[in-house]
Amino acid sequence: MNDKKKQIAAASILAIALGLTSGSAIAVPDQPENWEKCTGIAKAGMNDCGAVDGSHGCAAQSEKDYDKNEWVYVPEGTCEKIVGGEVYKVKPAKSVETS
Repeated sequence: MNDKKKQIAAASILAIALGLTSGSAIAVPDQPENWEKCTGIAKAGMNDCGAVDGSHGCAAQSEKDYDKNEWVYVPEGTCEKIVGGEVYKVKPAKSVETS
């Protein structure tokens, strides 16, 4: 690679790096205001807490995929967008203080 091409490549890399470090380059979603208990989407052993039918009372105890009695929390408005998801209950999110 000749010197001119190396300079152009270095300038391009620098421009990309500067663009990525600007404040708007990487977006982080806001904290949800509410969470939904979404049933029917948890994989076996991946549920968030006790089953809605009371068959067990702890996380990670589901025995089969996509059981309608097992749930995970998702941001409000997300559950029904997931195939098989049904909203069981909505709860407010804890507030997060920022400094």
